[in-house]
Amino acid sequence: MTRANPPEKAGALDLSVLQPANFGRRFAALLIDWALCLVIASFYADPRIVAWPPVVVLILFNALLIGLFGQTPGMALARLRAVSAADGGAIGIPKGLLRGVLLALLVPALIMDGDRRGLHDRAAGSIVVALPKR
Repeated sequence: MTRANPPEKAGALDLSVLQPANFGRRFAALLIDWALCLVIASFYADPRIVAWPPVVVLILFNALLIGLFGQTPGMALARLRAVSAADGGAIGIPKGLLRGVLLALLVPALIMDGDRRGLHDRAAGSIVVALPKR
């Protein structure tokens, strides 16, 4: 007996009907996430004095939230999702961590290909897509 949708791909999106997210929505989502990272980091360090705690929170956001669910809070508000470019499923925590580290370096995120995939997306095998309206 074969399953139509294995459990690890149960939340997979059909990439043939979705478009890569535009830069404006991606940037807005990143700004929302960065503000949230600043707030979270301020509970254990002053981001005005020590600059690295919000960056660590951003990396952990990517590793856990994008790795498992495909969205950060900012991406959810912007109606975006980061999925595997191969099958539309979750990318997993290790690839989410790689994506987060490269995103924190900023430059890899600015170098995009024709599908608007930054170097951080290409290294993690992910693509950020715009979700259809509800």
